[in-house]
Amino acid sequence: MDNAFEKNITHENKINDNNSGFKKEISLFGGVSILGGIMVGSGIFYLGSYVLMRTGMSQGLALLSWIVGGIVSLLGGICYAELGASDPSAGGSTVYLNKAYSPIVGFLSGFSSWLIGGPGSIAGLAIALPSALTNIFPMSDWTVKFVAIGLIIGLTAVNYYGVKSGSIVQNLSMIAKLIPIGIILALGLLFGDVSPDLSLTPVQGDTSFGSIISMVAFAVVASLWAYEGWTNLNTVAEEVKNPKRNLPLAIIISIVSITILYTLFNYSIYRVIPFTEIETLLANNDFYLGTHAAQKLMGSTGQILVIAAMVIAMFGSLNGCILAFPRMYYAMSAEGHFFDSFKKLHPKYKVPYIPLIVQAVISIVLVLLRDLNQLTSLVVFSGMLFNTLCVFAVFIYRRKFPDLERPYKVFLYPFTVVVTTLIFIGLLINTLIEDPVTSIIGLCVPAIGVLFYMYFDRKNKNI
Repeated sequence: MDNAFEKNITHENKINDNNSGFKKEISLFGGVSILGGIMVGSGIFYLGSYVLMRTGMSQGLALLSWIVGGIVSLLGGICYAELGASDPSAGGSTVYLNKAYSPIVGFLSGFSSWLIGGPGSIAGLAIALPSALTNIFPMSDWTVKFVAIGLIIGLTAVNYYGVKSGSIVQNLSMIAKLIPIGIILALGLLFGDVSPDLSLTPVQGDTSFGSIISMVAFAVVASLWAYEGWTNLNTVAEEVKNPKRNLPLAIIISIVSITILYTLFNYSIYRVIPFTEIETLLANNDFYLGTHAAQKLMGSTGQILVIAAMVIAMFGSLNGCILAFPRMYYAMSAEGHFFDSFKKLHPKYKVPYIPLIVQAVISIVLVLLRDLNQLTSLVVFSGMLFNTLCVFAVFIYRRKFPDLERPYKVFLYPFTVVVTTLIFIGLLINTLIEDPVTSIIGLCVPAIGVLFYMYFDRKNKNI
């Protein structure tokens, strides 16, 4: 059974290499742009506030938490890099979970994304983008929704005409967003006249060693929201040029670069805004420290620069999500447990156009509904669960398919995989403790997916 499965993987890789299905249009820079475009969103301007508060207002511990969050993401990323380089199939985690555990596990991962996670993220980003402009261009709630719907339709159309056009948009938006962020960062480092206290002692709360470790762990969870998205390149692995080389490189370059960016950006804020002023801002629930830093450096021009950076960042994240998610639904259908039409590629543009269109429809419906933040949070727990299973799948792949070509291997195996799995399990437990209701409700989504899987499974057996 395992040998047959391994031959199947090898056969799939040969198909990918021959370009008989998807078009290979994503370069190394394109891969970095996809990950960076999704990961670097508007959160860079406000998530630092939550990290700082969770570390007892210790700027040193806050920066340490950003670094640890990047390391945790990198550990998960290199596990995905090994899986993606050895098995560069469209669908990413859905495929790995299918082969490592069972088709139903991969299906439930994809189903959770299809029903709420993917469209919910798209809807939230589409609404957040025009909302960021309301201070300059006042808009009613319905105007914001109509603009959001227009963005979804427009970017869906761009990605309908091939992964190359979507990748070009991603590359341009990635460069465009880094310019204003880079300007703010550089000015803060060069002209900031505040000397931040980088000691590893909390200003507020218990200063015992155990409490500090707990604070840092809690802060790392907040920082991980900013790193979210590092799994998405694997979803379009079949469209990456030379995936055995470029996929691992893109993952590692993206996560390391963004870790440095987040750490230096928050440090530059500390160089510009005095600590007492930061305390006052946070006490008044004003969390956009990046905006205040830019205003101090450049006045009204700084505010415009931040708004431009936020809009471009969200635009890139939105395009990246629209590009990546349909490949997961394609993989579910190709495996035989989803709608048959989802596995069809456009005869000319070679994209899974039907799941792309359905995704847009669901996203638009969610835009028209209220409480989008509450809606998307329902799948957080199950999403973390499937990421944990994917990391552990490195073990299973090595055991099931020992002769499978592995152009990239996780360094310090198996130690790295064990540590990463334990960290992810810790985050799961933390989420369950901190927000049990949302976690339990989130598990209802894959529970509904079981019913869908049983339906399609029975349908296939009757054919």
